[in-house]
Order: sequence, then C-alpha cells, then structure tokens
Amino acid sequence: MSERILSPGVFSRENDLSFVTPTAGEISTALVGPTARGPVSIPTVVRSYGEYLNVFGGTFKSGSDYYSHFTTLTAEKYFEQGGTSLLVTRVSDQTFASATSAVTSASVTLFTLKTVGQGEIMNNSGSVGSNNSLVSGSADNVRYEITSANPSLGTLSLIIRRGDDNEKNKIVLESYANLSLDPKSPNYISKQIGDMYKTIAVDGAVSTEGEYPNVSKYVYVESVTSKTPDYFNNNGQAKSAFTPFFSSNLAGTSGSDHGAFKNATGTLFQPATAAKFGSETPSGTESQGINPTDTDAYALAKLTLGNRDEYRFNVLLTPGIYNSLHSTAVGTFVDLAEERGDLIYILDTVTYGGSITTATTEAAALNSSFAATYWPWVKVRSQELGRDIWSPASTVMGGVLAFNDRVGAEWFAPAGLLRGGIPGVTMAQRKLSQNDRDTLYLAKVNPLATFPGSGVVAYGQKTLQTKASALDRVNVRRLLINLKNFIGDQANTLVFEQNTISTRNRFLANVNPYLETVVQRQGLYAYRVLMDDTNNTADVIDRNQLVGQIFIQPTKTAEFIVLDFVVQPTGATFNV
Repeated sequence: MSERILSPGVFSRENDLSFVTPTAGEISTALVGPTARGPVSIPTVVRSYGEYLNVFGGTFKSGSDYYSHFTTLTAEKYFEQGGTSLLVTRVSDQTFASATSAVTSASVTLFTLKTVGQGEIMNNSGSVGSNNSLVSGSADNVRYEITSANPSLGTLSLIIRRGDDNEKNKIVLESYANLSLDPKSPNYISKQIGDMYKTIAVDGAVSTEGEYPNVSKYVYVESVTSKTPDYFNNNGQAKSAFTPFFSSNLAGTSGSDHGAFKNATGTLFQPATAAKFGSETPSGTESQGINPTDTDAYALAKLTLGNRDEYRFNVLLTPGIYNSLHSTAVGTFVDLAEERGDLIYILDTVTYGGSITTATTEAAALNSSFAATYWPWVKVRSQELGRDIWSPASTVMGGVLAFNDRVGAEWFAPAGLLRGGIPGVTMAQRKLSQNDRDTLYLAKVNPLATFPGSGVVAYGQKTLQTKASALDRVNVRRLLINLKNFIGDQANTLVFEQNTISTRNRFLANVNPYLETVVQRQGLYAYRVLMDDTNNTADVIDRNQLVGQIFIQPTKTAEFIVLDFVVQPTGATFNV
C-alpha cells in the first residue's frame, strides 16, 4: 500500500525484523553402491539401519555362501555412530523390475499389487510347501493375505507378510483394515497403501507417477481393475454387481500362488569370478560384484544426485570404487562435489594390499578441497555376516563424521582421540609408525592410526587440495559448506523481492544471529556481513541484482602441539 503524507500529523510505520532465524536444515549423507535389493538408481532416504535393511537388504546368497556389499557395511557403521539420515542410491549393471501379484475374486481381478523392491529376488511364485509356505520365499521378498472381506460394507482387510513364513508362523510386516475399492471412499485402497512409483530418465531426472503417496514400505497399488463407485444404492443396500467381489472365499491366503509375487526381471545377483567381497581378499576390479568401468550406473547416479533442489546432503560415500582402478568413476564424483559445492566426497584411492607408495601416488593425482581420502584398510565386524571383514576406509569414515557432528559440529575436526575413534574396528591393514603418518599426511592422505588403549583412530583431516590454504582442511571445508547452505537458503527467500533497505535488513537479521552462534560454538573467530549501499549501487540495482558479501575468519585446529620441558637447577626462580 502506497504511503500518502499530504498534511502535518504523526504517521506510524512498521519494519518487521522479528523473523525467527531458522536452523540449518537436516541434510543427509549420500551413499552410492550396489545393494542386495531395493529401488535401482532412485535415491532413497532411510533414517535407521533397520529401515535400510527393510528397503535394501543385508546379505544375499550366491552358490553356497552368503555375501554382503560394502554399501551395507557403510550404512551399519554410519548409524552405529549416531547418523540420522542416509540417502542411498543403489547402482547395478542390470535392468531390474518389480514383481506383481493380482488379487482376484469370482474370476475377476480386483486390484494388482507391485513390490517396491526390484529384481528376481522378489519372485516367490514357485512351488508351495507344507503349511502354504513358499519354497522360493525369503526374508528379502514379501507375500500378501486378505484376512477378511465384508460384502455388506464393501471392504476387505489385507496384511503384508514376509516371504519366508508359513500359515502357522506368520511374520506380519504391515496390516491395512477396512480397505475399499470405491475411489470416493477415504479408505480407498490406493489412498491407504499408496500407488506412487518413480522412474528415472537417461539424463538422471527422476519422475514420480501415481496419485497417492506410498504408505507401505514393501508394496504399492499398481492398478484397481474392479472399482466400486457408489457401492450402495439409494436404499442403502450394497449393489448386487459389486458384492461378489467381497465373497467369503476372498478371505484367507488368496490370489496367485498363495499371495506370492512374480514376473520380476533382473537376474538374481551372481558374483562374477573376479568379484571380491569382504569374506575374501577384497582386491580386483569387481570388488562389489560389478565393474564401475564397464557400467553407466555410477554416471547415472552422478546425474541424479546433481539435482540440488531435490537432494540435500553434505557428505558423499562410494565404498567399493578406487582411484587406482576406477579413476573415471571417482573423477565423476569429484566433479559432482565441485559442481554442487555443498558436500565433501570421502573417496578411496587403492584396493586392499596397497602400499603407502601407491596410496600417496594416487592422492597426488587428485586436487580438490571438496574431497578427502584415508588409508589404510581396516578389519571391521559385520553384523550381517557375523564375522570380521576387510573394508576400505570410506566404509567407516561416514560414521566418524556423523559422530563428530553429533558431539561437536561440522566445523570440528573429525579426527583425534576425542572424535576420530572408530568403534568396531579390530585392526588396520598396517599399523602406522610416526614416519608412515608423516609420509601420508604430506601427501594429503589422512592416516588411520593405531594407538594402544584407543584402537584405530582417524588421525588427519586434510582435503585433497594441493595448494596450501585454509581449505586444505576438512573442518574448514565443511564449515564453508554449512554456511553456504544456510545463507544460501536465506538468500533464496529474497529472490523477486523488492531491492530495498527493508529486504536487506531482513537478510541481515537472519544471517548475523546464525553466524554469531557459529562464533559461540567455536566455528569462527570473527565475521562481517555486508549488504548495503556500498555494494548495492544504483548500477547494481538497475541490473536487478542484490549483492551481499560475507567475510569470515575460520577457526584453526591445533594439529601440531609443541611442549617444551625446561630442566632448571635447584634454587632457580620460575618466571611466569
């Protein structure tokens, strides 16, 4: 509303500077790699290790043995150390699809369910054993059961069971009561279970199809073939055309093959001869069962995760790929980190058995403040396999950063005896001497050192930046990431606002208090935010620009502590 001052008087104005300063939003760590099951190439957030196992599985059987990917071990150690959210992208060199099951009654298909998980592992429609057990049912797939049907009300109740149970020992994962086939009903089956699914294009764009958000973690409604709109006639009685859908024989294990699912495509994972997992000496090109050099899966993941508006995270992990063997794939994710500018990439340089020389040589070929590497490999207890396995440093460093952020903040160094400890590690590939640690640190490789009574500890925090500056330290890079994310979010609220003093003050009123909290929490020595007439001249404003400058002095860590012990003769005076 325009202000008119035509005659003398007192006029009140409002300049609202009371905007509550929001805290930095929760941003997950991103994890890219093969998994036993789950959606392929679709980034999926999980908030606990149990949820990770439900979606992506833990172990898988191939031949006469069980295997587990480094991806799963990384998720396990991340949540063990207090991680709160993980953005998982499953990669594969095969084309996978979901399994389906049609629910029928009176020779009519009522609706079709589809599994969220993909791949042949979801199929269990083979032969049926005693107690209606599914011979091909497993802990990794599911079956359904209609537990009741009410033709008077036009409703049914459904449960989702684990694929390896039987009639006498049911393992119920989810249950849904009083479902309707009437699209107008609040209990319409698609509303209660969900019918959304995601697809991914060759350029990495993820699209969501369907109308109703998914409630179930295991299945979604692909289609409702026999809908029952206006189930009751004007007399309040169920229409005869619909009641056969809810006949009594619908209840009980029903549908195709006793509630089983089938027709999922994608070969059940069979490790290639050259594949190496934690149960073996994990070297070789196929360290995760696929060769990143021969597949576009990692490149597609990079394209997908490049969408900053859709996916927010500040740490990236890709366990199982190494610069010495997969330099193209590693370079792809270094590029992603630099292009986004809001994450640090923890990468591995060499396979198991690599030497200090190979680790430092590979690190020398990389130059980025948005990436860091650690060495050597460590032996870690795997809950899923029930044994110790050799794994690259990145599998445990995600947990170290999560613990660091929980007890401190992103701008604290994720290293040392207080915040760099790695629980669950039984030993390192090499127990590093002081000379070893010196050699590695000079070459931008952060040592995983072993100390008596403390175990294996992350004992360095250099980025892979070659030039000496404040950004050659992980804590400073992560400080900048935190500030850029928060201040960038505040700046987004100013786009298309009037370029006036009021708008600038609103920005300052949000940013300055946050930076002050960072000072109080030992992230900055000092700061200054400049957004006024000095950097927003008439020419700048006429170009529809709003310019702000943030000057910061990051705190430095004490990495080299010098203690001088001076021995003096008896009777000497101490000058303090």
